[in-house]
Amino acid sequence: MAAKKKQAAEKVHKLNGKQIVEITLRPSLNAAAVIMDYSKSFGEQDFIELSGVLNEDIQKVNDGNMQRCEGMLMAQAEALQSIFVNLSRRSVTQEYLKNMETFLRLALKAQSQCRQTLETLSNIKNPPVVFAKQANFANGQQQVNNGVAATHAEEIKNQPNELLEAQYGGETLDSRATGATIGKDKAMAALE
Repeated sequence: MAAKKKQAAEKVHKLNGKQIVEITLRPSLNAAAVIMDYSKSFGEQDFIELSGVLNEDIQKVNDGNMQRCEGMLMAQAEALQSIFVNLSRRSVTQEYLKNMETFLRLALKAQSQCRQTLETLSNIKNPPVVFAKQANFANGQQQVNNGVAATHAEEIKNQPNELLEAQYGGETLDSRATGATIGKDKAMAALE
């Protein structure tokens, strides 16, 4: 196993700067590196094989096949549900309130993540329908008339004020009286 790692390291050292950048930014290789670090319970992984399978999965999604994504989300929701149940049950057995609170908080976070995962799965399976209230397709000048068209110019008035005045018996809404002006202050006169 150490020999394979040494060979891979020697190959990387022979690459030029642009090739290293392209490898660093390739999604399948990034994911393979992370998966290798976190999936040790399944044994040692072959980096090239793993990145190849990931590349195939990425291509399937690009072609519109979402079955793997849907399966992954459902499996994650099930895993999060089991985490929720485990932490909830462990919280009941705690002697101290602080420990119980910690377990319950973590359980509810797992439950929330489970709900969000199922919501994402639902949105993939049944994309939400969006009804546009207004669509603008003009290439040049465009006029948008929202609401009912007025037949005469005099019909267009400040309707919200009229409604409020009608509510208060026709009185104007501005009940403030005009204040008296203040006399000149000779001490504060402008300089010449």
